[in-house]
Amino acid sequence: MAKRVFNFSAGPGMLPEAVLKKAAEEMLDYQGSGMSVMEMSHRSKVYQSIIDGAEKALRELMNIPANYKVLFLQGGASMQFAMIPLNLMKKSNKADYVNTGEWASKAIKEAQRYGDIKVIATSEPEVFNHLPALDPKEFRPDADYFHMTTNNTIFGTSWKSFPDTKGVPLVVDMSSDILSKVVDVNQFALIYAGAQKNMGPSGVTVVIIRDDMIDFSRPETPTMLMYKTHVENGSMYNTPPCYGIYIIKLVCEHVLALGGVPAMQKINEQKAALLYDAIDGSKLFKCHVQKKEDRSLMNIPFRTPSEDLDKKFLKEAAEEGLTTLSGHRKTGGMRASIYNAMPLEGVEKLVAFIKKFDQANQ
Repeated sequence: MAKRVFNFSAGPGMLPEAVLKKAAEEMLDYQGSGMSVMEMSHRSKVYQSIIDGAEKALRELMNIPANYKVLFLQGGASMQFAMIPLNLMKKSNKADYVNTGEWASKAIKEAQRYGDIKVIATSEPEVFNHLPALDPKEFRPDADYFHMTTNNTIFGTSWKSFPDTKGVPLVVDMSSDILSKVVDVNQFALIYAGAQKNMGPSGVTVVIIRDDMIDFSRPETPTMLMYKTHVENGSMYNTPPCYGIYIIKLVCEHVLALGGVPAMQKINEQKAALLYDAIDGSKLFKCHVQKKEDRSLMNIPFRTPSEDLDKKFLKEAAEEGLTTLSGHRKTGGMRASIYNAMPLEGVEKLVAFIKKFDQANQ
């Protein structure tokens, strides 16, 4: 059997080995049903128990209040870039956005098709290497919602707290840090996240939406893009991504068994501190994000002084079983994504390699 590598991919990211083994055990026969989850009817009682179990485990992990609905949708977080303005622009047709990276930029561009979008703050001129200051005087009190991206996968920044929007619904893209640290769901009117970084495989998007955000949608909104459609049909208006939802259930149950999100946060902080310390303490390497308070626990972009050295690092790292460390084309260099499923051992091995490479290439 091929040896598993430490996969530092930004997404799809690593899945917990225990989850993969459990899925393998149940692949041909899910709990005595005589069939795989991949081939069972989504209308069957056995599948209903799977999707209900996924929601129950996620609610428990995130302490999701009763006045929020949990939806399992398709189309990625990118589909939410359109669904949000189509469903939430109900009074002023205005929305405020903070631009902290690639996905925030795409969300802004899509929302501009539907209404008056104000970019409250941006760090684009500095290649998003820090979080911009938020000035409450810039917030529009009549905006229909206020949008932020909690963690910036490509550029490695992350919000540690959120502004008081004075009653304007706060909407967040939590794709790359959901389940990685404790958050208060009550702060947000809507949370959305692609599953493929911390929750499961690609193909499922989780939406956590407060009850009062559900009933409106613009008249031209397609049926499939109305939140109300999916709430009323329990995420089964059409065939859902059944297998992906099953894996989310397994991942959430796995995290619960480890001690829940507080336990995950503790180990994530430990992993990130180890890696940042190694980079900051080296002579060759430099982090994309210099302001320590802005740094992400999940995505750590870094580089050497030259492209040739970066390529050498990536080649030699891959030979050590440390894979998918290439940086995004906008930052170059390297990026280590250390999501929940990345074990401490993987980060320790990367840290040892960084130190060895630093010594050998000065």
